[in-house]
Amino acid sequence: MRFHKYHALGNDYLVIDPQDWPSEFSAAEIRRICHPHYGVGSDGIVWGPLPAVGDVPFALRIFNPDGSEAQKSGNGLRIFCRYLFDGRRVTTEPFRLHTRGGVVTARVFDGGRQVTVEMGRVSFAASAVPVLGPPREVIRETLHVGDEAITFTSASIGNPHCVVERPGTTTADVHRLGPSIERHPNFPERTNVQFLSVRDRANIAIEIWERGAGYTLASGSSASAAAAVAHRLGLVDANVTVHMPGGRIAIDIDEHFGITMTGPVTRIADGRLAPEMLEDLA
Repeated sequence: MRFHKYHALGNDYLVIDPQDWPSEFSAAEIRRICHPHYGVGSDGIVWGPLPAVGDVPFALRIFNPDGSEAQKSGNGLRIFCRYLFDGRRVTTEPFRLHTRGGVVTARVFDGGRQVTVEMGRVSFAASAVPVLGPPREVIRETLHVGDEAITFTSASIGNPHCVVERPGTTTADVHRLGPSIERHPNFPERTNVQFLSVRDRANIAIEIWERGAGYTLASGSSASAAAAVAHRLGLVDANVTVHMPGGRIAIDIDEHFGITMTGPVTRIADGRLAPEMLEDLA
C-alpha cells in the first residue's frame, strides 16, 4: 500500500492512489494512518485520482485526520496537482479537477514547485456556508464564545469558513477559541476558523483552526476565504498576500469574488504502509 507525502507550507498530506487502495477508507483507518506516533503522521489524506466525472478528467476525495471528509482543501489540491505532475499525468497546461466542493482548474509550473488553482467563487450567504438564521449575507455578526463576544464574517468556497476580526491573536488564543467556534451551534456542519489581522491594503495575516484537523500552519481554502472577506469588508485590494505561520500564499480576487490561489508544494517522501499498522482495527 503505497503513499506519497508532500507538504504545502507545512500543511502535509498523504496522497494514496486508488490503484494501491481501491476501497474507501474507514474513519478508524484514517485516524490511524494520520496519527504521528501510530501511523505515518499527516494533516490528511488525498485519495485519487478517482474516475473522471463527466468531462472533468481527474477526481479526488480529501479526508481530515479525525476521519471526517473535507469538501475542499486548497493545500490538498495543490499537493494532488504536484502528485499528478510528478507522475506525468499532467503537464504545465491547465487541467480540471472534481472535488466534493466543486470543480476547479489548476496549473503546475516551476518544475512542480508552484501550483495555481482557480478555487471558485466565494459566497457570503448564510445558506451556502451554512449558518443558522434567516436568509442574509453573514457580514460582521457577533458570536458569543464563553465570556468573549467576537465579530465574524462567514464565507463558503465549497467548504465553510468563519473569519474572525481579532488582531493580535496568539497561538494559545487559537487553541482556546478555535474548537468552540468550529462546533458552535450556529454552524450546523461545523466550520473552519481564521483569525484575521490586516497589515495593509495588500497583506493580511491569519491564524487557522481547521475543521477536523485543529491548529494548522497553513491552509489554501482558509487563505482564500480570509482574503475574500477582507476584500468584501473594504480592508484590502483585489490582490492579496496571505501570511500564515507556515508561509505565504498569493490570492487574486475578481469582480465576482472568484478566487485564484498560487502557492508552493514540496515533495517529502514515497513509502509503503505496512498492513500490520491496521491489524488491531479489524
